[in-house]
Parts: sequence; C-alpha cells; structure tokens
Amino acid sequence: MKSFKKNFSNKKIKLNKKKKKTKKLQRKKIQLSKKKKINKRIKLKNKIKKNKAKNKAKNKIKKNYFYKILPLTKIKDGLINKFNVKIFVLKLFDPIIGKYNDYLKKKKNEKIKKIEEDRKEKEKQLKVEEQLKAQFKEKELKDEIKIARERERDIKNFLRKEQAEIRREHAERQRKFLAQLKLEKQIERFQIREIKELENLEKISLKEQRDDYVGLQARIQKLKDKYRAIRDEKIRERVEALGVQIKEGDDRDVLLKKEKEYRIERHKIENCLESFYRSSASLCFQINKRYITKHQSILRCIDRRFETGEIFIKWDDSSEDDWLLLLYIKNNSPKDGVIIEDKTNPEKNVSHEFKTNEIFRANDLMVDQIVKMLERERTKKAS
Repeated sequence: MKSFKKNFSNKKIKLNKKKKKTKKLQRKKIQLSKKKKINKRIKLKNKIKKNKAKNKAKNKIKKNYFYKILPLTKIKDGLINKFNVKIFVLKLFDPIIGKYNDYLKKKKNEKIKKIEEDRKEKEKQLKVEEQLKAQFKEKELKDEIKIARERERDIKNFLRKEQAEIRREHAERQRKFLAQLKLEKQIERFQIREIKELENLEKISLKEQRDDYVGLQARIQKLKDKYRAIRDEKIRERVEALGVQIKEGDDRDVLLKKEKEYRIERHKIENCLESFYRSSASLCFQINKRYITKHQSILRCIDRRFETGEIFIKWDDSSEDDWLLLLYIKNNSPKDGVIIEDKTNPEKNVSHEFKTNEIFRANDLMVDQIVKMLERERTKKAS
C-alpha cells in the first residue's frame, strides 16, 4: 500500500514539472513572435495559429490523462480502506449474526409446525362436523319416513271415514228422493183430478155464458186496442226524445225502424270516438297522478257519445258547461273527421280538426294544452 502511494506521488511530481516547462516554452515563443512581427506578420500569424493549436491539443491530452488517473487512484484507496473495515466488522459480528439466523430458523420451523398442527386440527373438526351432519341427515330421513307413514295411515283413516260419510249421505239422498217421488206421484194424481173437475166446471159455465160471449169479446178487443195505443204512444215519445223527426202518419213499424236507424248511427259515432275517449281518459289519469296536488281539483273525462256524440274534459268541481276540451264528430258524420274545441286558455278559444285515424296527433295536442294551462296557473300562484 505504501509503495503504491509513493509511485503515485512521483508520477504527480513529474507531471507538474512537465507542465511548468511547457509554460516557459510558450512564453519564450510569444516573446520571439512579438519581435518578428514587423517584417513577417502574415507568415508569423499562420505559424502562431498552428503552434497554438498544437500546444492546446497537447495540453488537453496531458490534462485529460492526469484527471483520469487521479480519480482512479482515489477510488482504489477508498475501496481498499472500506474493504478492510468491512472484513473487520463482518468478523466481529459473525457469531451474533449466526445466532440470529439460528433464531430465525427456529422461529420459522415453529411457525410451520404450528400451521401444520392447526391444519390437522381443522381437518379433524371438519371430519367431526361431516359425521354430525351425516348423523343429523340420517335422523331427519328417519323422521321423514316416520312422518310419511303416519301421514299415510291418517289419510287412509280419513278416507275410510269420508267414504263412510259419503255412503251415508248417498243413502239419505236416495231415501229423500224416493219420498219425493211418492209425493210427486200423489200430487200428479191430485192435479189430474183437479183438471178433470175444472173441465167439468168449464163445460157447465160455457153452457150458461154462451149468450153473453159476444159482448165479452167486444170488451176484450177494446182493452187490446187501448193498450196498443198506449204502447205506440210510449214508442213515439221515446223516439222523439232521441231527437228523430216524426210525421203524423207514422205507425208503430215506422217508428221502430227510425229508432233502429238512429241507434245504428249512434253506435257508429260511439265506435268512431272510442279511441279518442280512451286517450282522453288515460290523459286525465296521468295528469291527476303526476301534476295535480292534494288540495287541487282533479280532471274528469265525461262520456256523452251515445246521447250527444260528445266527449269533454273538465275540472271535477265545475259544471258540465264549463269544460276545458270538447271532442265531437263533425256534421255527425265519421267521414268528415273529429273536432277538438280548446278552452284551456281563457284569452283565446281555439278549435282543431283531425281525421279519425289521427289519434296520436290529437293526444299530443291535448297533453300540450293541459300542461300549458297547469304551468300558467302555477306561475300565477307563484307571482
């Protein structure tokens, strides 16, 4: 180690001496170049540049060599010192480390042993639990078999009792049926006897009342005519109430025919407005469910298709004349379409015309108008 340090110091001294010599040579050259500048400026300048470039390259090489060697030597010294200290420390702590490693191995073995014991204990517990489960299942199976046998025995006893009861009831019904047959036969005999007696009495009465028969027949005919006229008048009133035009000479058959035609027309209008009625009814239901509060009146869909051919939506607490939306057939003809009159906005009343198959467009319009009306009322209350 000491010899290595001496060699390194000698090399260092030599390098320093070389450096000093190179510096002195440079100074001399610079002094000479200054004296010769007057006569040979151009040549000297080129030479000086070349010399300077060469000198710089040499100096760089020397410096780099020196700087490369210096840190390597420092690193080697440090490593040697560190290596010696490390060996010393390791030798010092060797027995302690050995004991600590033995302790760790012992701990590890104990832990493994404990884990193995726990595993065996768990396996034993699992086996015991499986045995208990198997015993419990066997017991349950035996109990179920026992219960099934008892149930079967009870069902058989119940069926025997039930069959005995059914037989008794059947016998009782048969006895009552026979008694009823006897009574019916007796009643039939009495009825036959009664019919015969009535026939005899009728024959006697016919003989006595043969003279007054013509006057009685006239009275019966008058009564028939009277009741026929009352029925005809009722039919006439009913047809007039439906709004059908009646002439003075219309008899009963004509009135019934007109009533039938009117009802057919009403049914056509009713069928034409069926989808519109369903749509408006579902609209009222959804609006009442989602938008109407507890303290607010609900919307009602009133069906007057058969009576007047109209459907209208109104508030529950308002009169029928104060409606919000009115639906009816144009000119009472399904071909002309459906008209919806809108009074949801008090400032302007609008009527909309739709074809009978444009139910979805009509539904959208009704929804929009009612929602706008509710929004207007809310803004009024808020302001």
